[in-house]
Amino acid sequence: MGAGGRMSVPPSQRKSESVSLKRVPYSKPPFTLSQVKKAIPPHCFQRSVLRSFSYVVYDLILASLFYYLATNYIHQLPQPLSFMAWTIYWAIQGSVLTGVWVIAHECGHHAFSDYQWLDDTVGLVLHSSLLVPYFSWKYSHRRHHTNTGSLERDEVFVPKQKSALRWWAKYLNNPPGRPYERFACHYDPYGPIYNDRERLQIYISDAGVLAVTYGLYRLALAKGLAWVVCVYGVPLMVVNAFLVMITYLQHTHPSLPHYDSSEWDWLRGALATVDRDFGILNKVFHNITDTHVAHHLISTMPHYHAMEATKVIKPILGEYYRYDGTPVYKAIWREAKECIYVEPDEEQEKGVYWFKNKI
Repeated sequence: MGAGGRMSVPPSQRKSESVSLKRVPYSKPPFTLSQVKKAIPPHCFQRSVLRSFSYVVYDLILASLFYYLATNYIHQLPQPLSFMAWTIYWAIQGSVLTGVWVIAHECGHHAFSDYQWLDDTVGLVLHSSLLVPYFSWKYSHRRHHTNTGSLERDEVFVPKQKSALRWWAKYLNNPPGRPYERFACHYDPYGPIYNDRERLQIYISDAGVLAVTYGLYRLALAKGLAWVVCVYGVPLMVVNAFLVMITYLQHTHPSLPHYDSSEWDWLRGALATVDRDFGILNKVFHNITDTHVAHHLISTMPHYHAMEATKVIKPILGEYYRYDGTPVYKAIWREAKECIYVEPDEEQEKGVYWFKNKI
């Protein structure tokens, strides 16, 4: 930087940004899912009960440690140090509990162990503790994986088309999931999301959430509402904020296409995702952030093998693989500005839709 000049963006950084924003191919890939799986070492598909539980124990020890420190020492600090300490606790505990949520998510994919009953038991306990209806989420999330990238059938962060935008879309844009014939709710066993075989387990999910809610009610009576909010409520809000942010960034990117029924197929839909870099939080979140493409291709693979699998499949996926190392705060701002709606390009296939922002 010369005297009085401006520091320019390094060429390598500009090149990296331009590559990550380059549109991925929308034609049918020259490889198959079977070829991708064959390239991955066989041990990456092996699920270890002991290793999976080690992550549960590790996360719960961390959460217990931060809980102990917060409840035994923060109240001894003078203002404003105590408020700063609570803020730090909320951020750290919320991050750790997001990792717990991810492990329960893995149970829902049958990636925790070889035993479905064990996966569902662990997932039900962990998700219920975070007020998540485990089976309800498991089935709706499975439909998301089945229909990723489909404008008609995907479940989460389905972008609107320009014709469906309201006047406030440029300032407050909240893409819904797929439309149903009536109100869809994760707590409703007879809602349109679920079929008859799944309804009993939705009741079980509701019972798990109600049990934890009752426990929190008893805690509030014993310790006070403010205690429950500070120790549990605010970290839970951090968990949900992280989950929305992670999911939004994984499925919202200027380079990613969406497809209508005339063009969509499962493989191209699964590839319409992006790996992100959350820094140190990648490890805290068990790499759900930076191995998301591999996760969508083989969702039953344990998270502790996903990094190795990602490195192996990147050469096979080639331009169909997308990674964006843009800092998270910059990526959120960019995507919020540039990914307002989707529309097909006039010169390309009509069933392929791209993010645009000119209203």
